Amino acid sequence: MKDFKNFVVWQKSHQLTLDVYKMTHNFPKEELFGLTSQMKRSASSIPTNIAEGCGRNSDKDFARFLIIAFGSANELEYQFILSRDLNFINNESSEKLLFQVEEIKKMLNSLISKLYNK
Repeated sequence: MKDFKNFVVWQKSHQLTLDVYKMTHNFPKEELFGLTSQMKRSASSIPTNIAEGCGRNSDKDFARFLIIAFGSANELEYQFILSRDLNFINNESSEKLLFQVEEIKKMLNSLISKLYNK
């Protein structure tokens, strides 16, 4: 069993989730059950799937959960773009968040590759 808290990708995705919760606090109230909720679910799904995968018995199972986390990162990336285009966040915030999610995606991809090439 691996300790998920030791993975830098988990640490970064946890921080991104905290950032999403802070950012969406200022979204329009009519988005509470729409985009706000979707973004929180997508963001929290990344570190959640990393944590769950760490509790699995094989590298293959762990990799499967990392792939799910990667999919959630892609969802979140689009939601950042949508939020920017709807003027819910400014360009500067958008660029910062998109950089964070891209970094996480690269880290996930690298870890997935390592697990499959063992």
